[in-house]
Amino acid sequence: MRFRLITALILAAAPVFAHETYPPVDVLLNTTTTAAGEPLVYPDGTPQITVAVVTLQPGQKTGLHRHEAPLVGYILEGEITVDYGSVGIKVFKTGDALVEALNSPHAGENTGDGIARVLAVYAGSDTVSNTVPLE
Repeated sequence: MRFRLITALILAAAPVFAHETYPPVDVLLNTTTTAAGEPLVYPDGTPQITVAVVTLQPGQKTGLHRHEAPLVGYILEGEITVDYGSVGIKVFKTGDALVEALNSPHAGENTGDGIARVLAVYAGSDTVSNTVPLE
C-alpha cells in the first residue's frame, strides 16, 4: 500500500517538475509580414532550411538584391541600414530581429563603426535562390 501511495505522488508531481525544468523561451519576433510589409509566402518545391552568418565590414554594402524565400535575420553584432526604396529606410541594431523583404529589391549597408554580423535563416526550397543579386 505504501509503495502505491509513493508511486501515485511521484506521478502526480511529474508534470509540474517537467514544466519547471523547460528553459524559458524569449520570443524575438512573431509576424506575418516582412520588414517591407509584404505578406509571408513560402516557395514551392522541397523545403530547405539554410542557416548562415552574414558579416559586413564597416561601410560594406550588400548591393541591390531580393529574396525568393522568407529570411529571418537576427543582428548578432553592429548596425545595418537597409534601403527598401519606396517603403523607406530602416536601421537594425544588435538584438533586432526581422523578416527581410521578399520580392522587393533592397540594399543593406553596415553603417556602424565595427563589424556587423547577421544570423540569417532562410526558409526556402530546392527550386528557388535564397538571394538574387540585381546589380
